[in-house]
Formats: sequence, structure tokens, C-alpha cells
Amino acid sequence: MQQFDVVVVGKGNAALCAALSARDMGVSVAMLEAASVEESGGNSRFAGGVMRFAYSSVEDLKKITDIPDDEATNTDWDSNTIEEFYDDLYRVTSYRTDPDLSEALITKSLEGMVWLRGQGARFVPNYASQSAIVNGKRKFFGRFPITVSGGGAGLVQDLTNTAVKKGIEIFYETRAVSLIYDGERVLGVRAKSRGKPVEFHARAVVLACGGFEANPEWRTRYLGPGWELAKVRGTRHNLGEGLRMALDIGACPYGNWSGRHAVSWERHAPEFGDVNRSHDPYRHSYPLSIMINAEGKRFVDEGAEFYNYTYAKYGGEVLKQTGQFAWQVFDAKVKPLLKQEYSGRNVTRVIANTLEELAAKLEGVNPEGFLKTVREYNAAVRTDVPFSHAAKDGRCTVGIEPPKSNWANPLDTPPFEAYGVTCGITFTFGGLRINHETGQVLDLSYAPIPGLYAAGEMVGGVFYFNYPAGTGLVSGLVFGRIAGSGAATGARAA
Repeated sequence: MQQFDVVVVGKGNAALCAALSARDMGVSVAMLEAASVEESGGNSRFAGGVMRFAYSSVEDLKKITDIPDDEATNTDWDSNTIEEFYDDLYRVTSYRTDPDLSEALITKSLEGMVWLRGQGARFVPNYASQSAIVNGKRKFFGRFPITVSGGGAGLVQDLTNTAVKKGIEIFYETRAVSLIYDGERVLGVRAKSRGKPVEFHARAVVLACGGFEANPEWRTRYLGPGWELAKVRGTRHNLGEGLRMALDIGACPYGNWSGRHAVSWERHAPEFGDVNRSHDPYRHSYPLSIMINAEGKRFVDEGAEFYNYTYAKYGGEVLKQTGQFAWQVFDAKVKPLLKQEYSGRNVTRVIANTLEELAAKLEGVNPEGFLKTVREYNAAVRTDVPFSHAAKDGRCTVGIEPPKSNWANPLDTPPFEAYGVTCGITFTFGGLRINHETGQVLDLSYAPIPGLYAAGEMVGGVFYFNYPAGTGLVSGLVFGRIAGSGAATGARAA
């Protein structure tokens, strides 16, 4: 038996933020991580590292990372004001996001980023992914000009180093099994540590161990038939056990339990993410492509928005297609604009000098259907509208379904390239109902469960149907801090 003031289940970004927040209030903290040291860090290890937080100007960004004065002056840093953040989050969630949770997420995001820097996290401008030179000046677009140095893996490592320095005990290969609950309050966690049962007694427990995206049985149960076939972008350890433990003692489920973050992913990627090559299977340049299914037809508006507002739902559209795959087709005009992942080794790619030759190489695709689609698409492009990949340029198609609303270019310049993709699931949206001020988990009567808190992917009610890129890490940060301080306060009062 082990005894602590606060036990945090999980060791990703949200869990680390909860642990650090609690520890800074003077309580003893333990973290239980199901994975080994090498695989630890949850889904955060696989995150690209972009952070979507509220900011008004470059002066806010300077609170988070060092930006030279000439760079600050000569760059268009975009903006993501509180009002713009609200607009984006509500729009992409079809206005279903919980008002109290979204208010906490947005209004506490900037102070959270400053706090995170103080905990050892390092940030840099997001030049590679979301900026371009326009009329001789660098311009950011998509509302997240800052990313974590070293991506999600760098964030986890930096916060882990700080946690160790502050005396937080981390137990690896220790999978939580159930909550110790006397019918009134949570008193700790039962776990298996390297196969042996162990109890961690605590005055407060924070569950921050992810959703159920790595559990094919739960995916099929809650997301629907076919979802057991999706690739898993991240960790194999997020099996929904934290959710099950909480529901077993009467916690209230909340949010979009049939919803998920799922993207276009390398067609022949492994079953689970590889922490050493976590970004290689990304296929996020599809707004510059046409996406083709087995029938040779387009099935989404590839240019509806910047990828960071559609990528999290378009993976689900790929999964719906015959064979659970699609091809992203580009011509030579846009090849220099493709993200670096497209030039990697583990890429399903075909190249041809004519569209007819390409049609014959697209495995699983009806060639006649593909050629018919391309002819109709090429004829429908508004070539009189200038193309600009750094803005929603309005260069669209006319008279075809689905339309392409921006970045429409005729496929007319060889060589032509196509990339095979399938669906990669990132995380699930269903979770627990919490008190937005303390992070405390609520029961079926909406009363707080003494001693139990939640953060990260386990918080239900934030995301519905879709997701604005960069919000997940910030949500984990904000609600991790809230749950950690709430748990420390509760432990002291117990």
C-alpha cells in the first residue's frame, strides 16, 4: 500500500499539469502510468505540438516565447482574440460545446500558457506549418502561431523533468484497475504494477488517462460499426479504463459519446502510433488536392476551410468510403506546398505523367470513374480567381457536387501524384461531467463525488462532431490545472 495526498492516473499533458498544479500547493503527489518509461506520455507524446490559445497581439505571444523585436514588427502574427476563439469553437462544434467549460478553456488559456512556460515547457513560432511569405512579409494563418519545441514529445519530457525535480513520484507499468470507494468518497486507486496488485491510498484522485480510442470493442459500441477498423494515431494504452472506473461508482457521462477526432492517415500505417515517428503518417495537405474514393468520386469539400478546422472530421468521412480508404491527388503546381510528411519513406504514393496512367495505378479505384471526375472538376474550376494558399482565396468550383470552396486548381500539370490514406483516430469526445471551477467529477444527480477529479480527454462536453486544431493540448492544460488545484484543496480539507 502507498499513501499520498493526491494520486493522478495518467502521464500525458493533462495529467502532468494536474500533478504539477497540485504539487505547487504543497501536497504529496503520485502519478500512475500504465505504459513503460519508453512508451509513456499518453496521446500527448504523439501531438504535433500546436497550441490554440486566446491572444490579441504579438505582445501576448512574447509572454510565452522570446521573439526578437524586428521579427515581432515585420511579421503578421494573425490573432485569436477571446471573441475569435469563441466563434471558432462554437462554429466547429455546431454550437453544442458546454458554455461553462468553453468559457474556462478560452479565458484561462493565455494565463495557462504563461504558467506552462514557468513549468519548463519551451515554445517557438510555428513557422513551418502555418505561415507563408506574402508580398515579402511573413504571415501566419489558422490562429495558432506558437508550437511546442519538440512537439508533444518535447512537452511531455519538459514537464516530466519538472515533475521529478519537484518530488512527484511516477510509477510506470502501473495500470489503474478500480477506484477505492466507500460509497461516499473516493479514497484511492487499486492498480496492477508490473502484474502485481497494489493499492494507492489518497485523499483525492485525478483521472487523466484518456478516452477509449485504442479499444476496438468500445469504438464499435459507441462510435458505430466499422470503427474497429480505424488505425490508432496515438498510444495503445487508452482503453477507456478511467471512464469505466468512474462510471462504475456512479459518475455522470457527458458529451458526444459517438464523436471522435479522426484524420486522414497513411493508408498502411501500423495499428498504433509509433512514438519515434509520430508525425510521419500525417496527410494534412488535402485542401490542395482532390480526394477520390474507390468509385473514383470526390466525397468532401476539400477546400471548405484551412485543414485545421476540417481534418479532425474528414478522417471519419474516409472511413465511410468503400474499403475505408481514399487517394489524395495533386499535380506539379502544388507539389512544393505539400507538408514534409509527404516526402517520407513510409508513404503510399503513385506518380504518373498522364491522368490515364495515374488512373491505372490507383489501387482499388475505378479508373473510368476517376477520369470522369477529374474532367468535370477541371472544367468547374474558377480559374479567373487568383490562387493563394495563405488565405481562404475563394478560388472555387461551380456546378459540381461536392463543391470545392477554396484552393481549387485544375489537375493539368504533370507529373501527377496520389497518396493513399485511411482513417486514423486520435481521441474520443465522450467523457465525464465535471464542475468547471474545481474539476470535480459529478454523479448522476450532478452532485460532486468527494475525492474524484478529471482532466484531459476524460472531460466530456467540450468537443462535438469536430475540433479546431491545437485545442486539445490547451484543454488538457487548462482543465489539468483546475483539477490539480481542486484535488489539492480537497485533499487538504479531507
